[in-house]
Amino acid sequence: MALRKTAPRPTGCHWCINNKEVIDYKDVPALRKFLSSYGKIMPRRRSGLCAMHQRKFATAAKRARVMALIPFESR
Repeated sequence: MALRKTAPRPTGCHWCINNKEVIDYKDVPALRKFLSSYGKIMPRRRSGLCAMHQRKFATAAKRARVMALIPFESR
C-alpha cells in the first residue's frame, strides 16, 4: 500500500508572527487567504492558525458574510 504524500504544514500562526491582535472583518484579502475556493473556513491543521486566532478568524469571516463582503458560497 502506497503512503500518502501530505502537504507541508504551515509553521507559525500568520497573525502571531505579524503581532496583530485584532482580525478585522473588513480586511477581505486577509480573510480570503484562510477560506477555501468554495468559501469555507479552512481547518487549523491546514491554515496553520493558533486556536485563539482561528476562533477570532471564524467570527470575523462570519461577520463579513453577513455584511456581504464575502459570499456564503462560491462555485
